[in-house]
Amino acid sequence: MAERRILEISDVRVSFGGARILRGVELAVRQEQIVCLIGANGAGKTTLLRTIAGLERPDSGKITAFGRDITGARPRAILTLGLSMVPEAGRVFSDMTVMENLLMGAYLRTDKRETGKDLERCFEYFPVLEKRRQQTAGSLSGGERQMLAVSRALMSRPRLLMMDEPSSGLAPIMVSMLGNMVGEVNRTGISVLLVEQNAEMALKVAHYGYVLERGRVPLEGPTGELHVNRKVQAAYLGLME
Repeated sequence: MAERRILEISDVRVSFGGARILRGVELAVRQEQIVCLIGANGAGKTTLLRTIAGLERPDSGKITAFGRDITGARPRAILTLGLSMVPEAGRVFSDMTVMENLLMGAYLRTDKRETGKDLERCFEYFPVLEKRRQQTAGSLSGGERQMLAVSRALMSRPRLLMMDEPSSGLAPIMVSMLGNMVGEVNRTGISVLLVEQNAEMALKVAHYGYVLERGRVPLEGPTGELHVNRKVQAAYLGLME
């Protein structure tokens, strides 16, 4: 696997209303790598993703993507660079059809032929979306909306796909399908930053992992090592120390 770092988070600190949410986070994603970030609810995981995506501004620190400083950059500029985010809870445009949602994901693209290929690939990942292509997104089940949110992000043809709690609210069989899809996406050359409370799934899918606790990263390493770490097992895998 290539060692080039495509995303680097250096000493990033973020506060809201005087409360410090991120306290000097350090994190990196390498080319063609799946990295997971696990942690309890309220640890700051979503805040970190939103800060990378340009939706929140850091108090201090530096964010570099593909060799460029994107600290505090606008979301459109970050998306254009090749970073795409799947928001928490499968947020979609409820009044638009499935097809309209997917094409919204490609609104910055002008390569119609390649866009069509990516559309077909999304239907291969999630065949149910092709069957629902003319339905409004608001009529889909929770699992189907999550599939649509992931596919919409893929339609931008990202170099780095950032996913915020994609397994939230999904049935176990859907979680397994999602994990397989993340692996398939990665095999096409797309790097993935997977933020999850479902540590079991995340550690199985990812190559490298970080643990976020109260805005800090006290532990990181290859996911095989984290999976057998007693503290991780006790705190996130439901196993006794």
